[in-house]
Amino acid sequence: MSADLTYEQALEKLDNQLKLLEDGNLSLEDALKAVDEARVYLKICTERLEAARKKIEVRAETEPTE
Repeated sequence: MSADLTYEQALEKLDNQLKLLEDGNLSLEDALKAVDEARVYLKICTERLEAARKKIEVRAETEPTE
């Protein structure tokens, strides 16, 4: 499920969870669930950014210099 999300999708879901937490209308149990879900989405975002960074670095290293 969440492993198939794009960076943008995960970021949107992370933002939604943070908004729920900021509103302060959640029960303690729901707030804990929101935090857990937010962590999952944050991890996905971090992984996607790291993968993109590595691709950029590889391309930069393989491009001919003038």
